Amino acid sequence: MSGHSKWASIKHKKAIVDSRRGAQFSKLTRAITVAARDGGGDPVGNPALDLAIRKAKEASMPKDNIERAIAKGTGEGADAEAIEAVLYEGYGPGGVAILVEALTDNRNRTSAEVKHIFSKHGGSLGEPGSVAYLFDKKGTIVIDAERYSEDDLLAAIEAGAEDVAADEGVFEVLSAPADFSAVRAALEEAGVEIESAELSYRASSLVPVEEDTAGKLMRLIDLLEDNDDVSAVHANFDVSADVLERVAG
Repeated sequence: MSGHSKWASIKHKKAIVDSRRGAQFSKLTRAITVAARDGGGDPVGNPALDLAIRKAKEASMPKDNIERAIAKGTGEGADAEAIEAVLYEGYGPGGVAILVEALTDNRNRTSAEVKHIFSKHGGSLGEPGSVAYLFDKKGTIVIDAERYSEDDLLAAIEAGAEDVAADEGVFEVLSAPADFSAVRAALEEAGVEIESAELSYRASSLVPVEEDTAGKLMRLIDLLEDNDDVSAVHANFDVSADVLERVAG
């Protein structure tokens, strides 16, 4: 099982803990605001906004909250202008490369917090460019391989998907970022149920990780994801699904 998308898929199936919902809504609101600010308030012509809204709906965010976040992004508010996207690069246990995407209104605070998490949990924060070359940004849609065959996913290829990869019980439908929305829509129109869909950084090479290291690595990733300013974490580990299930608890 390769890369952080599978770790995210496993956790996606778990119930959202009520005590963390407020923090999750805060992150989703920020993502919607920035997407609307950068690409406009119409999700039809703004794939990043469309994805952010979908994630918010999946998390049961109220419609009013979504609309306020869009309005904040498309308005002239200073709060929206103050938020910037930052990409942090580093290494985790076992030499695994890690990319951390953040949306922050205080770069110094976020940098200090991310560096602290890395250093306290067996990792190290690197310089810009130290690991980013190991990743490519792709649309990634996860489909249950026990319910569907590759023939069921032909609509995705016709809509512009680059590849359909099978990996331990799931299909991953990969696309260029510009084709992501069209590929997702084609699958939905074909009646294919999607387990998860995101624009994410995928590793071009993988680092095998044993179970003892996997536990430490997942702890580091979880703590990074729990940070209020972190929107996504990507890593180039390669570990079995059984091990991920065990360390996910």
